[in-house]
Amino acid sequence: MRKIIFAVTVMMFLTAITVVSCKPATKEEKEATEKVKDANKEFIDAKKEATAEEWKAFKNSGDSIIIKNEERIAELKLKIKNTGSAIDAKYEKNIEILEQKNKDLKVKMETHKNGANEDWQSFKREFNHDMHELGQSLKDLTVDNKK
Repeated sequence: MRKIIFAVTVMMFLTAITVVSCKPATKEEKEATEKVKDANKEFIDAKKEATAEEWKAFKNSGDSIIIKNEERIAELKLKIKNTGSAIDAKYEKNIEILEQKNKDLKVKMETHKNGANEDWQSFKREFNHDMHELGQSLKDLTVDNKK
């Protein structure tokens, strides 16, 4: 019987220690937790705002390059109509291909949704690469490689 009383006493003692040591959070701890949550929310909002501003700048830059490409393509079409040679059919086909690529880039820019940061970075990298290739193709189209 002594063993049972002793075991019950020890269990009650351990339970009492556990209950006393698990005190509720103090007012300062609760306030600190709220401040951390608020700071995280402000950080996320600021990051979204910065990404939105970066997107607007990128879109404006991309749109201006697309417009310049359209003007360059129109100039090339006008030059071909004025020369009237047999090789012009080949150049005209190349110009149509470049014009379609430019239109595709324009559609791609208009349909992209400014979303997650990784998606934005990958879109930006891919779009810049495609834009550079198109610009280089427009420059190379008028270069005469025959010597």
